[in-house]
Amino acid sequence: MFIAFLDRLATQAGRKVHVIADRHPVHRSNAVRAWLADNADHIELHLMPGYSPELNPDELLNADVKRHVHAARARSADDLAHETRRFLHRRQHQPHIVRGYFHVRYTIQ
Repeated sequence: MFIAFLDRLATQAGRKVHVIADRHPVHRSNAVRAWLADNADHIELHLMPGYSPELNPDELLNADVKRHVHAARARSADDLAHETRRFLHRRQHQPHIVRGYFHVRYTIQ
């Protein structure tokens, strides 16, 4: 699945792409390493340090959801899912906040 994503990304980008990823085992697998070696002219993978949630925009979004969606108020899993979708829909219309998730300084070595 990750290789299929990288393949589509490399094909559609039209130039060399640098991908920043966490150290999930899939991202470090032998199959991914072999694919990257064969496609080094099109894509380069940069792995974040072992534990670095402050560098991962997903983690910043997760923290935002946890701050603003109150699970204790939900009466059911459906209520919680509804409130989460409602929050995320609001965030779609607040690009200034979403951009803040990505104001992280990465250094490619």
